[in-house]
Amino acid sequence: MSNRYLLPLALLLLSGCQSPMTQLQQLSSQNAHQVSIQPTRTFPLAMSVPSVKPGSARLRIYLEGDGHAWATPSQPSLDPSPQNLLMARLAVTDPQPSLYLARPCQFVSAPACNPQVWTDQRFSQAVLDSLDQALNEVRRQYGNRDFELIGYSGGAALALLLAAQRNDIAVVQTLAGNLSPRQWAQSLDLTPLSGSLEPLDRAERLRHVAQRHFIGFEDRTVPPILYQHYRRTLGPADCMEVIRLPGVDHANGWTEAWAQWRYKPLRCAPQ
Repeated sequence: MSNRYLLPLALLLLSGCQSPMTQLQQLSSQNAHQVSIQPTRTFPLAMSVPSVKPGSARLRIYLEGDGHAWATPSQPSLDPSPQNLLMARLAVTDPQPSLYLARPCQFVSAPACNPQVWTDQRFSQAVLDSLDQALNEVRRQYGNRDFELIGYSGGAALALLLAAQRNDIAVVQTLAGNLSPRQWAQSLDLTPLSGSLEPLDRAERLRHVAQRHFIGFEDRTVPPILYQHYRRTLGPADCMEVIRLPGVDHANGWTEAWAQWRYKPLRCAPQ
């Protein structure tokens, strides 16, 4: 084999042996971020935060998806940490003041971690409370006025649930978002998520949340039709936009699409 292929191959093999936490630390350090562990009452949460503390009135929080929840269609994973650091990468390369927030049991474990947390109970009250406490601490440390939440996949459901109970969420944006876990399971003929919350049960609050949803036309994991159910069930909304992206599926095309849209505010959202 030519020598010019040896180094890329070695780096690829090395990255495959690195732990998810090591990969997150390296990605962060390469982009003027650092990994911190935020304690909450139930779960410690991994975050990637700017090395220089931003003084912005609004902070973007990139909320991770479901990660590697299942090893096989019937066997839960032993480690739900994401294998693709898409959301972390979007966060650390965003020129705007941005933090990355992982989900419970991703990157860092705790006594309360068990497969139920990242399968049936991935949208449970305990999970929501943990994220809520993390946002409280971020606001205490950074002194920001409010948040913009960007949720990917299952992180979208949690972003909506947070927005429905907090008064400091100015905007929610979702990428390939699971906007209704109940309808998602029904649409894909999956077992309902026992112990999980449903954003549409809080529709009255969500109608007043500024939100924009990005949908990949080729997404088979979170089908585009799910947005139609969400929009219809939610009813009249104060501020909502939808962006449909041809050629984008659940995992691919988001880096390029978000690079075009991350600077564009919602026309109807508070600034």
